[in-house]
Amino acid sequence: QVQLVESGGGLVQAGGSLRLSCAASGRTLSNYAMGWFRQAPGKEREFVAGISRTGGNTNYVDSVKGRFTISRDNAKNAVYIQMNSLKREDTAVYYCAASPYGSPWYVALASDTYRYWGQGTQVTVSS
Repeated sequence: QVQLVESGGGLVQAGGSLRLSCAASGRTLSNYAMGWFRQAPGKEREFVAGISRTGGNTNYVDSVKGRFTISRDNAKNAVYIQMNSLKREDTAVYYCAASPYGSPWYVALASDTYRYWGQGTQVTVSS
């Protein structure tokens, strides 16, 4: 079992930046592909970014490409997402998740491939 705890959310003006962190306990994160998802009010949860176990491969939803960067530090058992040039439409609850499937280079995209989820952290972008 992996326990995931997100932090770093908050209120930021449009154009600003936030860095979310996801700390893991229970098992080493190097055994898992990791991802960030978000869910805005009234909308379905969507994939934002994913990173392979090794950290060598990443993938992003088109709407955040060039603005968000996912990274991981397996030694610290943590995953991060740096969010720059934030827009109002980035407002959502952000969740980190861990997937035990695939090769060390695999980036999991679908939410049903993730087994463990954090409780989420709110990101609110004001105009």
